[in-house]
Formats: sequence, C-alpha cells, structure tokens
Amino acid sequence: MMGLTILAEKPSQAKAYADAFQHISKKDGYIEINDSRFFQKKAYITWGYGHLVELVSPEQYNESWKEWKLEQLPMFPERFQFQVDRDKKKQFKVVKKLLNDSNEIIVATDCDREGENIARSIITLAGASNKPTKRLWINSLEVDEIQKGFRNLKNGNHYLPLYKEAQTRQFSDWLVGMNASRLYTLLLQQQGMKGAFSVGRVQTASLYLLYKRQKEIEEFVSQPYFAFQGLVEVQNGSFEVKHKQRFDTKDEAQNILKEKGISTGINDGIIQDVKKEVKKTKSPKLHSLSSLQGIANKKWKYSPSDVLKIAQSLYDKKALSYPRTDSHFITDSEFAYIKNNLMNYQECMGVRVDVVYPDAQKRYVDGSKVAEHYALVPTKQTPDLNTLNEKERNIYREVVATTLAMFAPDYGYEETKIEINVKGICFEATGKVEKNKGWKALFASHNDRKKEDQESVLPSMEEGESCQVHVNIAEGKTKAPKYYTEGQLINVMKHAGKDVGDEALKHTLKENEGIGTEATRASIIETLKHQKYIEVRKNKVTVRNKGKILCQAVKGTLLSSAEMTAKWETYLHKIGENEGSQELFLDKIKQMIQSLMKDAPKKIGNMEQALKQVKEQFFIGKCPCCKEGGGKIQDKGKFYGCSRYREGCKFTLPKKFLGKVISQTNVKKILNGEKTNLIKGFTSKKGKSFDAYLHYDQTEQKIIFEFPKG
Repeated sequence: MMGLTILAEKPSQAKAYADAFQHISKKDGYIEINDSRFFQKKAYITWGYGHLVELVSPEQYNESWKEWKLEQLPMFPERFQFQVDRDKKKQFKVVKKLLNDSNEIIVATDCDREGENIARSIITLAGASNKPTKRLWINSLEVDEIQKGFRNLKNGNHYLPLYKEAQTRQFSDWLVGMNASRLYTLLLQQQGMKGAFSVGRVQTASLYLLYKRQKEIEEFVSQPYFAFQGLVEVQNGSFEVKHKQRFDTKDEAQNILKEKGISTGINDGIIQDVKKEVKKTKSPKLHSLSSLQGIANKKWKYSPSDVLKIAQSLYDKKALSYPRTDSHFITDSEFAYIKNNLMNYQECMGVRVDVVYPDAQKRYVDGSKVAEHYALVPTKQTPDLNTLNEKERNIYREVVATTLAMFAPDYGYEETKIEINVKGICFEATGKVEKNKGWKALFASHNDRKKEDQESVLPSMEEGESCQVHVNIAEGKTKAPKYYTEGQLINVMKHAGKDVGDEALKHTLKENEGIGTEATRASIIETLKHQKYIEVRKNKVTVRNKGKILCQAVKGTLLSSAEMTAKWETYLHKIGENEGSQELFLDKIKQMIQSLMKDAPKKIGNMEQALKQVKEQFFIGKCPCCKEGGGKIQDKGKFYGCSRYREGCKFTLPKKFLGKVISQTNVKKILNGEKTNLIKGFTSKKGKSFDAYLHYDQTEQKIIFEFPKG
C-alpha cells in the first residue's frame, strides 16, 4: 500500500475530516478515502487517543528507581524513552502500519505545540520519522475550512522546532516532577507527614500564588478610618456627597471641622462645579479561552475545566472556532464570513443588532496580532440551540453575543460630576444616566453590571447655587484582599509575575502570557484540587493544610516563583524559534534539581513548628482506649484509627457503618463519650432500615446503638 496517511489526534477529529471528503470507507482503526479532488492516490485517516504515546516510568530506566528512596535521587535518564499505553496498543499497531506503508504523512493533530508533540512522538515511536510530512493548520472543523486547509497544506518541517520546544518542556516537567515530588514527599514523611506531595513546574508556582494571597488575608489587620460625608439639599432635590480624605482618628477629623468652622449638622454650601459629559464605551474584546473562562465563572460559576470541555464540545460540533486560543483578534478572512452570517447569528440568538460598525475595526480585526489561532468566535454554521444542553447554550450565546457586539452601537451614558464647597472643604458626587444601551442589550439577560455602573441620577443644579449640607463623620474599616475565584485564578496565572523585579523577566512573562498556557491552566487547577492542595467552596479558592505545608517547604526556591517560569519560557521560546539547544536547557534543569537536593533537607528540618501545628489539625480527638498513653484518632483513609497503633493500640472506628457514612462531627461526639446526632437510614443485615444514635461503650469497648423513644 502506497499513498498518504493523515494523522488526527482523536476519533472525533478524524470523523470531522472524513466528512469533508467523498468516497470514504470506514475500517477498523482508520478511514479509507478515494477523493481525486484532493489526493492522487488513496489516503488514510487514522488517529490516536490524546496521548497515545507517553514517557516511560522511572523503574523502566532503572529497576532501583521503583522504590522511593532519597539515596536514589536525582533520577536523570541518559535518554528519554517512550511507550504505548497498554489499553491503546491495538490502535497504535494500526497507526504504525499505516505510517510505515505510506509515502507521505499529513500531521493533522490539534494545531498547537502540544498537538505537534503528540503527532511527532507517535511518528517517531512508529519508526516513520524519515517520511516526508505536510501540516494541516486550521481553526475550524467546518467542511469548507477543512477542505481549504487540505488545499493549502504547509511544509511539515517548518513545525519541527515547535515539536522540539514542546518535547523539551515535556522532558523538563518529567525531571522536575519525578525528582521534586519524591524529594519533598520523603523529606516531609520523615517529619511525620502522611501521603505523597506532588510537585510540578507550573502547578507549584500556581499554588504559591494562592498561598501568598491567603497569607495576606490571614495576616491582614483591619484598621479604622474616618471620613466626611454629607447629605445635600438643593432646590430640586437631595443627594449624598463624600470628601476624599481619610483620617486615622475621629479626633483628627473633628479638629479639621472645628478649624474650618463646620458643624456635624446643617451647614451652608456652594455648588462649586458642575461637569456634564457624554461618554461611550466600546464593546469588550473578542474572547480568548481565558476571558471566556473568567466571564463564565463569574456569571454561572462554571469551573475553568468545565468551560474548556464545553467549548471543545462546541468546536467538535462545528459551532465554535478552536477553543485553546490566547488571542483576542481575528483576521480579515474571519471578519468577512462573520459579517456575511450576521442575520443567521441574530436569528439563532433571537436578537436584532443595529449595525453601526459594518467595517473591520483594529480593536477586533488585526491579522498582525494573530499568531497560531484567532479569537474564539462562532463558525459559519449556526446550531439548533434546542440540541445543545444548558451549559453549551450559555457558552455559545456568550461567544456569539461578544462577536455581534463589535457591530453594535457603543454603550452611551451621561456622567455628571459635582463639587460642593463647604467653608473650604470639597465634597464630591458622581451621577450616571444611561443614554444608549448599545451593545449591552445583547447581554441583557445576564445583567452583571457592578453597583457603580447602575444609574444614579442627580437633581438639576447650577454652578454658584446655594445649598445646605448635613455633614457627619462616618467610620469605616480597611478591608482585607478577597480570596480568588476560579475564574480570577485563571487571570492571575495569565498575568503572573507583575511583582517580578527584573524588567526583562517581567517582559518575558507578558510576552509568554504568564504561567501555564491557555490549554493547561484549567487542568492545573484541577490537579491542585485532586492533590487536595486547594478546595473551592462557593466559588472561593482556599489553600488546604497540605498545600500550605508544601508552600512553606518550597518557599524561596524557583519552584515557588513566577520568575522560574519566565526563565523557562524565555529559553523554550528560543528552541521553538530554532535558536536554542534542548541539551543546554535540560542541563540547567538538572543543575536546579541538584540545588534542591542540597537545600531542601535543611529547609524542611527548620519547619518543625509549622509541621506540628498541621499534624495537630489532622487529629480528630483523643483515643478512648489509650488516653493515658496520649493516643489520638486520625483519618486513615477508609477508617479512623489511633496514632499509637505501632505501640499496640487496635482502636478503630469505621467511616461507613451499616450503609451510613459517619461524619467527623459525630465521630468527635463518640470520642468525647457523647452519643451522636440521630442518624437516619441504617440498613440491618436483614435489609431493614432503621434510625439510631451511636455511642462508644467504654466497658465493652464497642459501638452501641441507642434507639429513639417510641
């Protein structure tokens, strides 16, 4: 068989490509194409399943690396090796045969660095890296866009540096993750901590950003302040005013009023200045993945991970463009098709847009600012909204509304600023009256405007007009910073490094979009949740004890710093531009790991007090069997057990008892010698349901039921 093989990233992508061709035949693990419009010979589409090929585990390099021991660190493979996941070997066999039997390969995985890495890793392990390659580079899975892409294939060698860049990042993350995770886990376990501590280049830096914010909140001391306020009476009505200056004490504020001859009551005043200005606000920029994740979290509390999955689903359904984009701009080509489809979008959304900007505006349309992908916009194909689930409808509507908004009128309002002079002290007020809803009408169903955007109408008045001002001294308190939401965390990661002192590094972080990438930030947050480093309650992200301990352990190292990411990204970008060396970069990473091996033991050895506090919080109560021996009950995973089990204490409590989970609140009651709250829904051995209290019988040393009266 001689022809060409098209390598897609996943089955859904392969199917979308096949839909663009004629005379297709589905086979086991691939699709055969006979379409002379595009290919002179037979073509074959095959696919992986995401990461069909992966790096091997440490023990496959060295059997002694299987055990987690400090003396086995650091682990530096002489040459990185890849393998096929056991569950994916059948598909790899199909892919390998097709690649080797073809005389040309078209790389058609996702058009980004990671997609390039996935394809080239498969091709290399299959032994087909000597084959000539072309590259399909498209942003939409619509039939005409796919056909256009296959008519304009790129030279595959042009993208090899991207593969080398992504591969270098992959190797580096293996070195840091495997070595640092074992190092910190083993050192912390020596200090009595339980479980494993996952450490990673981006995840640990992201965790530290959250930790720093939480420390600011926890250490914040609220301070009182005092300020002048006033209620103004003019001929046509009344309104509230404020004086800008704040005072540390009430006495200080009172002394100022006394000096000016102002009473805390009614005073004569003069309307010193009245400024009226009609202002306009342009519609928001087109969405990148990050901005969509931020707005969806704010409006509907969707997690960033959910937003990416929803956007990916809409991309697979050919309704949205490629979701993993960091751009807010489109090119003239996208603008043209969007403009031609304006009526379809409006009908789909059930809205009407007054098109006042029919021509492309640089704020949205600028090909020079589109690198790999353009902004997230609707495709030419409008879906039946009834076929989408609620989350998909919300995300689709948000993207379409933002796209339509660039054609709509500006939001217009009249702003009035008033200054009032009361014996030399200036009071101010600002009023705002909406004049033209403009593009905001597209978002009317989700009115998430802030309080300061709400209308506040001031009565009419003239400069020089007399008024009466009821002055009072108001007390306020400084407020701590707020915890990040998941949506805000995405933005914090994207703009990380603002506090980096080195201007060159600050520029690098800006150029490289902070820490992580559009494609990885959501998964990093999910990893932090999975590792139990953070938790999200009511959309508020907090660092758990386990996360705090790791942050204290890595404090002061490059692992905790946005600066580290800047240094990595600077050189990785050079590799992507074919100006850097993978070998040199990996040598620098190994030097950093060697430094951690040397410094971490001493650092963790000085954390005794912090570790003691956390370990105390892991205990639920005193052991009823060995109180004198100081035994304490702790969570052992599937049950609660005594900390003195090695000394022979066998006391345990089940987490689940006769079909019911026993909460920690009730476990604490049992340990304190009290009966639990009434627990409803126990299931007996005979299958009967019953309600009961539980308590621990010290004499019989077992849990006893106590049934409610009657």
